[in-house]
Amino acid sequence: MLSSVLDSSATHAPTIVNLDNGLTIIAEQMPVEAVNLNVWLRVGSALESNDINGMAHFLEHMVFKGTPKLKSGEFEQRIEQKGAVTNAATSQEYTHFYVTSAPPDFAELVPLQLDVVFNPMIENGAFEREKLVVLEEIRRSHDNPNRRTFYRAMETCFESLPYRRPVLGPASVIEGLTSQQMREFHGSCYHPTSVTAVAVGNLPVEELVETVANSFEQTYYAKQTISDTFKALKFPTVPELPFQDIIRQEYEDDQLQQARLIMMWKVPGFLELNETYALDVLASILGKGKTSRLFQDLREDKGLVSQISVSNMTQKVQGMFYVAAKLSKDNITEVEKIIIQHLHKIQKESIKEEELNRIKRQAINRFIFNNERPSDRTNLYGYYYSQMQDINMALSYPQIIQSLTLNDIQKAAQKYLNLNAYGVTIVKNCN
Repeated sequence: MLSSVLDSSATHAPTIVNLDNGLTIIAEQMPVEAVNLNVWLRVGSALESNDINGMAHFLEHMVFKGTPKLKSGEFEQRIEQKGAVTNAATSQEYTHFYVTSAPPDFAELVPLQLDVVFNPMIENGAFEREKLVVLEEIRRSHDNPNRRTFYRAMETCFESLPYRRPVLGPASVIEGLTSQQMREFHGSCYHPTSVTAVAVGNLPVEELVETVANSFEQTYYAKQTISDTFKALKFPTVPELPFQDIIRQEYEDDQLQQARLIMMWKVPGFLELNETYALDVLASILGKGKTSRLFQDLREDKGLVSQISVSNMTQKVQGMFYVAAKLSKDNITEVEKIIIQHLHKIQKESIKEEELNRIKRQAINRFIFNNERPSDRTNLYGYYYSQMQDINMALSYPQIIQSLTLNDIQKAAQKYLNLNAYGVTIVKNCN
């Protein structure tokens, strides 16, 4: 067993323990009368092939349908009896399961959480019943105009990377999946080297680590149903080339009250993390909050949009910098032109000192406010470690933002936001 305490501020001093079996445990004592266990796995839709797209999310559902020791529904009942809460989520590059309890109940509930994660029965009958639930979730996602628009934007941005596919998968694929396929997928992907177990709360670090390590030893055993097909699945490692010209995709959607305009650029992800920070600041300057440039100009002054925002979405291999607006379809051409003008001005003149200082203050405050609860900390540590096998960059985020200069912002805009090559998704309402 190897452990290390990270160099960090007094309010963030997590301990990382790497067990001989490959499991990583991150623990931190925090003076709040709760403890959160968050189990992160490097398993998500980006790991899947097209013919099993949606398997990781479907498996997240099946994890709660019983183990050799726990009947279906018993885990939730025992959690609720203690007044604890539990949930799970699947994304493109991770799946995580979490439970929050009172400190005295932690040692009793951790083995239950690990049991459902590592030992799901995935029985045929339960599998077929839950398949209907997943198919209904897919149907509801298709009925959501905002989700439909986002999916279309991702398809425009990424030509081959699996980020273009929905996490839930298409209904046609889910309908064809079998319980045996899922058992093999689980056995291949849910193993110690894929796991980061994070525990934060009001118990000594040594007790948190020992409880998680012992519970893992009690509940985990290597699966026999490991398919060579699933063992060969790997996350992508090579980003796509930037857009070479302006790519436009237009759709009509009769459920929209207003049209949608999304402009996007392919930008660095976690593999080039140092390149992402200036883009984060640029997104805030342009379109986060009511004082941002595009909100003030296009909504407040000109009234050309009802909503506008800018995000720098960071994924492991490649990210997407995008501007999203709700507007009248008659204003689409003019709004796109004005957005390009704003970007050109930043590329030519950079931004103002007071704008950068405002973002720096916001970054520090947001980091503090967003890490006040044990669950906040386990999400921060688990997310970064599962993606990078390191959390120092997460803890130093405010300091990195503080170090950025006006020149850094200008260079990022010039390097990554080509004004003559980007993607555009337009969704017009039919009214």
